[in-house]
Amino acid sequence: MLTERIIANFDNALRTLAGQSPGSGRSNPARGTRDSLLRPWQRRRAGRLMRVNHTGEVMAQALYTGQAAGTDDPQLRSELLQARREEEDHLRWCEDRLRELRSRPSLLGPIWYGVGWGMGFAAARRGRGSNLGLVVAVERLVEKHLDEHLALLPPEDERSRTILEQMRQDEIAHADKAENLGAQPLPVWSETALRGLSKIMTRGALWV
Repeated sequence: MLTERIIANFDNALRTLAGQSPGSGRSNPARGTRDSLLRPWQRRRAGRLMRVNHTGEVMAQALYTGQAAGTDDPQLRSELLQARREEEDHLRWCEDRLRELRSRPSLLGPIWYGVGWGMGFAAARRGRGSNLGLVVAVERLVEKHLDEHLALLPPEDERSRTILEQMRQDEIAHADKAENLGAQPLPVWSETALRGLSKIMTRGALWV
């Protein structure tokens, strides 16, 4: 069983970083939406923003994978892996949009995957409440981040906007479910550290 988990964790890391995550099978929400971004500067700006969102989804994969690996609760592991599959959809949608914008994923993805996995595993080892508490803290932070990016996107970029709006709905649902399953609030210092880490990740992904 332990060997299988180790293999599964490595497999997810490789698939995530190689852009081959299968997802849950949902269609890209921007499918059928016209791509009306014509000006090069608009595409560059949208590309940088979507690169940040893609990096966040790489880290989300790592967090959920680490959390599932660290918990001894089969029911909770199942819930975490289901949320991870939905986050794989986000990753795939962001990858699609980056290609359309002729942009690329951040080169720092492997670093953030490692950081995220370690955070998730550590939270899981502290127990169910802490494990779910990390889900709530991260998803609420992502919700706020997506609100900011929706305001920053060029008004004409309906394709990116449609993707981010669906992602936002999913993140809210993940946080709400974790609260209902018994999440415990994280310590203040942990919340502060998460916000600081988010700022570092965002600034790095904008340019690298």
